[in-house]
Amino acid sequence: MKAFLILEDGTVFTGTSIGSTRDMISEIVFNTSMTGYLEVLTDPSYAGQAVVMTYPLIGNYGITPDMESKKAWPDGYIVRELSRMPSNFRSEGTIQRFLKSHDIPGIAGIDTRALTKILREKGTMNGMITTNAGYDLKAILPKLKAYTVGDVVSKVTCQEKQTLAGDGMKVALLDLGAKNNIAKSLNDRGCEVTVYPAHTSAEEIISSNPDGIMLSNGPGDPSVCTSIIEEIKKLYHTDIPIFAICLGHQLMALATGASTYKLKYGHRGGNHPVKDIETNRVYISSQNHGYAVDTNSVDETVARPAFVNVNDGTNEGLSYVGKHIFTVQFHPEACPGPQDSGYLFDRFISMMGGAK
Repeated sequence: MKAFLILEDGTVFTGTSIGSTRDMISEIVFNTSMTGYLEVLTDPSYAGQAVVMTYPLIGNYGITPDMESKKAWPDGYIVRELSRMPSNFRSEGTIQRFLKSHDIPGIAGIDTRALTKILREKGTMNGMITTNAGYDLKAILPKLKAYTVGDVVSKVTCQEKQTLAGDGMKVALLDLGAKNNIAKSLNDRGCEVTVYPAHTSAEEIISSNPDGIMLSNGPGDPSVCTSIIEEIKKLYHTDIPIFAICLGHQLMALATGASTYKLKYGHRGGNHPVKDIETNRVYISSQNHGYAVDTNSVDETVARPAFVNVNDGTNEGLSYVGKHIFTVQFHPEACPGPQDSGYLFDRFISMMGGAK
């Protein structure tokens, strides 16, 4: 069945329908990872977006147990070529069946590199995937321009708190759209991890007497999370050690008076170099974000830049002055290096021990 990808600038790509055949409107973003498509599909940070994979062949090792959450989150999926016969002893099915089971519309057979060049040159834009060959472009374009991602954190967060048993430090993890491997990375280091829904009050978290607090990754525009920011302000004013990743990094910055802005086309992939400003060492990182903290808005008496993106100079982390708090924009729980920045979890554990 034919499918069409329509961008808000009027560009139309024609390909083959994969997954669900329903119409979909979303923000179109691209990911440069060569592997890890299942982790991309199950990353809650993609809620409210349709993902273009720049690597040309997707699905060659099938669907494996390596999921970052219980379901798939992107609104749509866009690939150059979809492998019809996966080859992997761990494979439990095909990506086509996976997309259908999660009701995700997709399109294959289009020039994803040409599409990516459009998004790089013009910036991230909205688009529609449809199987309706009689689509009315004039009627669709206003709908595309009107689409907004909205409050997707409420959509992806857990509904009730849950605990992973451990005999080490007690960590409260605020789930803003957390990938499973964040809690696992802490739990593997012996931590007892209690995962809290995104809208949990600061008072409830503080009353549990945690050794440390983790603010997770998540989707959407950080500036719309106003009620969560207010609670993070309260957490900041405690002496509890805090480590934040991605959206959590942005929200802590907003809670302390800094500002964020939307990147032209974002950072999404497993090959982004970031430099530790203190040591000048460069790490290969996994990233998935469309917003960044404005370094110029950060009060140097409150926080100082700790990491910088080698490609474009954007902020990749902050160290807070006089506090047991540090935050990073990238994903130390992912494995692009393959373990380049996993040491940050060890730093967090040392920080919790040192605070007692």
